[in-house]
Amino acid sequence: MSGSSFGTIFKITTFGESHGKGVGVIIDGVTPGVEIDETVIQHQLDRRKPGQSSITTQRKESDKIHILSGVYEGKTTGTAMSLILYNEDQISSDYNSIKDLFRPGHADFTYLQKYGIRDHRGSGRASGRETSARVAAGAVAMKILNSKGINITAYTIRAAGINCIERDLTVIEKNNLRACDSSAAEKMEQKIISLINEGDSVGGIVECLITGVKPGLGEPVFDKIDAELAKAMVSLGAVKAVEFGSGFACADMKGSEHNDSMDKNGFKSNNAGGIIGGITNGEDIIFRIAVKPTSSISKEQKTVNIHGHEHPIKTEGRHDPCICPRIVPVVEAMTSLVLIDMYKRQAALLS
Repeated sequence: MSGSSFGTIFKITTFGESHGKGVGVIIDGVTPGVEIDETVIQHQLDRRKPGQSSITTQRKESDKIHILSGVYEGKTTGTAMSLILYNEDQISSDYNSIKDLFRPGHADFTYLQKYGIRDHRGSGRASGRETSARVAAGAVAMKILNSKGINITAYTIRAAGINCIERDLTVIEKNNLRACDSSAAEKMEQKIISLINEGDSVGGIVECLITGVKPGLGEPVFDKIDAELAKAMVSLGAVKAVEFGSGFACADMKGSEHNDSMDKNGFKSNNAGGIIGGITNGEDIIFRIAVKPTSSISKEQKTVNIHGHEHPIKTEGRHDPCICPRIVPVVEAMTSLVLIDMYKRQAALLS
């Protein structure tokens, strides 16, 4: 088992490395007859690609998508879709000076322990570049979900220690943080720029809102829909925590406060985040993820080399000082993949 596949019926397998020839994905279980072309997928990839602003990595990748199979005359055929993006702007020499060093916060040490070999160039398979393949697959899933009236919107609600006060979804794509509060986004950006000058990075919190999902979706007991979403989120290298609805705040609530009571019009609150017993209840699904500070920083740190000798290290190259804005479309993609798979599993159950 390589761990590169995700899903049960709508299943994806990603491949490729940050500094290899390219990255890609094979999608199985696609509904036939769905109208789709490169532009639908490209739109989502353009939201994730590097070089979008001063607070993202300046690596220049067009992230041009190529559909190799599974589409004929603009419609999915139902057979496996194969999508690939070729790398264009990798500068592997940036990593020569740290070839034998374990970078703090990176998977260098663990990959070497597991495989006995590692690709030191841009983290290889552990690179965030792998997520571009997920976004490509998620765009296909999202097209199908949108036809069912389901909408998925992720956005930054906290970064660099600054919280969003407003929740205005119309401003998300109008600021560099993809935050739901324009005023907070400006403060976040200023703080991030100051930390760039110090050679450091920051983390944040991204929230995801899902509307239009009817009650009854989910596969208890081990494949609860929140369990599947949690796995999808934590499978992203930058994510260190996930919470649904009131989340960790429920630890300080009373049962009478946390329980979502009902009347003839439905639920009176949504502390459960739209999921009860691992099954959707028809309310909006809401969850949040904690995004760690980018591990690659130019500030000097301490580490050891492959021989166990202590050594100072500075990570050169082009890296995101804050991952939040570029992880937003990845969160939406992974959410789409979970939901479409759950819908297909539900259909199989009832057939």
